[in-house]
Order: sequence, then structure tokens, then C-alpha cells
Amino acid sequence: MAMTMLHRNAIDKAGARSGIMGGLMPDPDRCPMATPDACPCGSGLPLAACCGLYHRGAPAPTPEALMRSRYSAFALGLTDYLLESWAAETRPASLPADDGTRWVRLEILDHGESGDEGRVHFRATFREGRRWGVLEERSRFRREAGRWVYVDGEPQVHRLKPGRNAPCPCGSGRKGKACCVTG
Repeated sequence: MAMTMLHRNAIDKAGARSGIMGGLMPDPDRCPMATPDACPCGSGLPLAACCGLYHRGAPAPTPEALMRSRYSAFALGLTDYLLESWAAETRPASLPADDGTRWVRLEILDHGESGDEGRVHFRATFREGRRWGVLEERSRFRREAGRWVYVDGEPQVHRLKPGRNAPCPCGSGRKGKACCVTG
């Protein structure tokens, strides 16, 4: 997952303000998917035993693990990690912070690797104020000096309009009105 000009443009075209990074998680008082020590990637493990290992310097063993850790870094606002895990030839000089985006769900749709090349197709659901959206991307990864790095991706952003009686976009299985969909 990358914060590229393409992402910003795609979000702008979807009717939101620029920027997709954020440090907000689902409201733990309403959403059963949001527990204080849970890893944002949705693995069900505590952050310290999951993506936190990679955020602290351990190499991600697969492209999928790196993608999950990058999603968690976006959710937690860890811009240094995002830049460090990005291939030098496509890495931006910096990433702007955006505290208005709340990342609520990650779905891995497909993944694989062949030698030192990897790919991950994912869908990340987010909320900005009262608006919901989905960032879907086919990302490319490469192993450099024994470590996987993010190379680039093909992002698409779509707006969601979850109904109050529809399943919550966070993936809890609850109705939206009893979980994250308010207002």
C-alpha cells in the first residue's frame, strides 16, 4: 500500500479530500473488531506479536506479511516504517500525516511470490468523517538483501454507502447501526 499522487488523485476524484493516511482506529466502544491491543491488520493477534514485530525491525517473511504491516503502519501513522519498507526508486521523499482517515478493515484477496518478486491484491476499508470508502490495490513487492519492500501498486478508490441495517463495513458481522455506521 502506498501513499502516491495516484492515490491522492483517486481519492479526490471519489469526492474526498487528499490524503489516505491516518492514525485512527474503529471506535472500541462500538466496534467489537477494535480492541486496544489487537493488530490493525485483522489477524486476531496482538500488535506486539504480529505487525509490531516488523515495525520494530524484524524482516517480514512474505509479501503478504509486509503488506499487512504496511496497512497497520498506515492505521497507526507510522510514516518512518512506511518509507523504510518502500523500494528506493519509487519511494516519496516524505508522507503527509492525515488524522482524518480511520482504517477499519483489511481483506487480502490474492497474494503470491515467485523468487524475489511478490504481489498482493487487497481491499482496505476506511472512514473519513461520515463518509466510507474502499481502497483496492494490486501491489508489487521485491526482495532486496533478504528483505521484502513495496515497489508500487494499481490503486482504485470507491465510495461506500453502507445502510444502517446492512452489515457493518468493519467486518464485525453486526448491523451497521449497532457498530460503526452512525448518523
